[in-house]
Amino acid sequence: MAFHEVRFPDDISRGARGGPERRTQVVELASGDEERNASWADSRRRYDAAYGIRRADDLAAVIAFFEARNGRLHGFRWKDWGDFKSGLPSAPTTPIDQALATGDGDTTAFQLIKRYESGPQAWVRRIVKPVAGTVRVALGGVEALSAWSVDATTGVVTFATAPGAGLLVTAGFEFDVAVRFDTDRLDVTWDLDRLGSIASIPLVEVRR
Repeated sequence: MAFHEVRFPDDISRGARGGPERRTQVVELASGDEERNASWADSRRRYDAAYGIRRADDLAAVIAFFEARNGRLHGFRWKDWGDFKSGLPSAPTTPIDQALATGDGDTTAFQLIKRYESGPQAWVRRIVKPVAGTVRVALGGVEALSAWSVDATTGVVTFATAPGAGLLVTAGFEFDVAVRFDTDRLDVTWDLDRLGSIASIPLVEVRR
């Protein structure tokens, strides 16, 4: 089992369907009241790539990609066109999009994260697959153009010198989702005109 740092074809993923999934246990009491418990602390994303296939060449590309990943064995990158940036989809990426942490004068490594906020509630997502060349970083609101690096396979930003105590570390970026195929079989239908179709190509997020 390994993770392949390659991205599923963008022209196919753009037409896909899917999004976040939660796992909640709901128990209905005799009174009609409910007790609810979250089985997962974090969401997990699922997609179906079949909706992005528009022509036979697309299907051939998916089959090749599937074979190269050995079905469910190896993970890969996926662009979620509805959620692939640190800010709003319509807004340009800025180095102050997301607050990562506050410097303490000793820590040099910071994990990229994205906050999902609604009212007083928020959920923090670890970003482990940033897109190379898209990450921007700021210290105290001022963009840092050098003396830092980012690991595009883990989403960890490392500074050459630890940010000073009380200095806000922020970042902006684009990112992929780590996924794998959720099937070991592709059921393809070919018609008389040699145009192919497939009912489903399920993908599931790989938690890392």
